[in-house]
Amino acid sequence: MNSRFSILTAPLMLVVVLSGSQAWANGEEDTPAKPQCPRDQVFDTKAQKCVKQTSKHVSDADRTDYAYQLAKHGRYEEALALLDTLTQPNTAKALNYRGYATRKLGRTDEGIGFYLQSVKLDPHYAQVREYLGEAYVIKGHLALAQEQLQQIKSICGNTTCEEYQDLAEAINGSSKT
Repeated sequence: MNSRFSILTAPLMLVVVLSGSQAWANGEEDTPAKPQCPRDQVFDTKAQKCVKQTSKHVSDADRTDYAYQLAKHGRYEEALALLDTLTQPNTAKALNYRGYATRKLGRTDEGIGFYLQSVKLDPHYAQVREYLGEAYVIKGHLALAQEQLQQIKSICGNTTCEEYQDLAEAINGSSKT
């Protein structure tokens, strides 16, 4: 029975291991964890618990990262409210996430404005260029989206990074409609 069990489970275990490594290869390990804090709270990595957004002990980095988690899970207004609590709101990352949340709320032009501010602060930030390109696709400005795709290729040094792949897919998807 044991050898029969091994023969049957070995292929299944191989599939599980390979699918896990495929997720890692696709960059899925960078997907933000689902926000676990109640509304008006933020996760404090130092304290390892949820605390009030108004707490002075939570770093801007924690606030920024948690705002992105909120936005990636469709909680755009909460993400923007959290970004409003930053002591230094004009960082490339914070502006990128503000652009992402506003774009997802349908305010694409406003999102583009935040993305452009982020690019100005960090021209080698591939993720903001991906999101800016996606915003251009939404607006129908495919040539501008292609420019961002080429910038990402230059930043990554190849066409296999997640940001390049995601923007290329958005561009190709828009040209099929």
